[in-house]
Amino acid sequence: MKHRVFVDGQEGTTGLRIHEYLARRDDIDLLRIDADKRKDSAVRAELLNAADVAFLCLPDVAAREAAALVRNPNTCLIDASTAHRTDSAWVFGLPELAAGQRDKIRASKRIANPGCHALSFIVLLRPLVDAGLIGVDQAVSATSITGYSGGGRKMIEQYEGKTVPKLDSPRPYSLKFAHKHLPEMMAHTGLCQAPIFMPIVANFYKGLAVTVPLHLAQCRAGATGDAMHEVLMKRYRDEPFIQVQPFPDDAHPAPEYFDVQACNDTNRVDIFVFANARQALLMARLDNLGKGASGAAVQAMNVHLGVDETLGL
Repeated sequence: MKHRVFVDGQEGTTGLRIHEYLARRDDIDLLRIDADKRKDSAVRAELLNAADVAFLCLPDVAAREAAALVRNPNTCLIDASTAHRTDSAWVFGLPELAAGQRDKIRASKRIANPGCHALSFIVLLRPLVDAGLIGVDQAVSATSITGYSGGGRKMIEQYEGKTVPKLDSPRPYSLKFAHKHLPEMMAHTGLCQAPIFMPIVANFYKGLAVTVPLHLAQCRAGATGDAMHEVLMKRYRDEPFIQVQPFPDDAHPAPEYFDVQACNDTNRVDIFVFANARQALLMARLDNLGKGASGAAVQAMNVHLGVDETLGL
C-alpha cells in the first residue's frame, strides 16, 4: 500500500528536495499539481485533502491559509514554515527532542518542522538543561554560520546571479535581536530568556554550524566539558542521525579549522564539545537543506507513518 503525499510549495528549495527524497521511494505516491494551478485554492484544497501526508513548504501566512483548507481528519500536515513551531496544537517535529517525542509525532496530524538554526541549538542545549548542567535562567549566546541556500530562491539568485555586489565576505544579519527562530529556541530548550543569537550567511551553497560559548563558572555545579560531553553522548547514543564526536584528547585532537560543510548531503547532525577548565564551546553542524529542512521533514513523516525512520534518508 502506497502513502499519498502532496507537497504544497514544491517549487521552493525545501519542496524540491522533499520531492527528490520521495521520488526514489516505491512506497510513496506523489500527488502533483499543474504549474498553472499552484495558486488555485480549490485545486490545492483537493490535493491537500486527498493526501495521507501533506508538506507545507510555504511562507508563514500561506502555510496558515493552507492548513485552514484541510478538512480531512486523516490528512497529516507537516509545516516547514515558522508558523506553528510554538503552537501547542502542533507537535514539534524533532524526534530526538526528548523521550516520548516520537510517540507524539506518530499520533499527531499536525507537525511543525524545526528551523535549521534552532534545531542545531536545541540538540546542543536541551539535554544539558534537562540534566541540570545549564539553568533555565542562564544567559546564553549563539553564533551560526550558514550557506546562502537557507535564504531561499531570492538569496540563491543574488549569490549565483551576482545581482548584489559585495557578497564574497560573510554577512552577519538579524542585528535587531528578532530572528524568527528565537521563540522555538526558547520553547524547546526551556530557557527563560532569548539567547543573543547572531547568524551569518556566507558565500557557499549549503552547510551550517551553530556555536554556543559558555563560561563554566556561570553554569550549574558540576558543569565541566567532560560532564557535558557525557550527557550528550548518553542522550544521543542510539540516535541514527545524531553523532556526538569524541572529546578532544591526545588520541582525538581538536581540529585546527572546523569544516562547516562536512555533513552536506546527509541527514546527520555532528555534535562537538571543546573545553578547558574555564570555558566550553558547544558546536553542532548539519546540512541546512537536509536535516535542517527537507530531511527533517521526511524523517518526521517516516516516524508518523510508522515506517523505518531512516527510509530514503
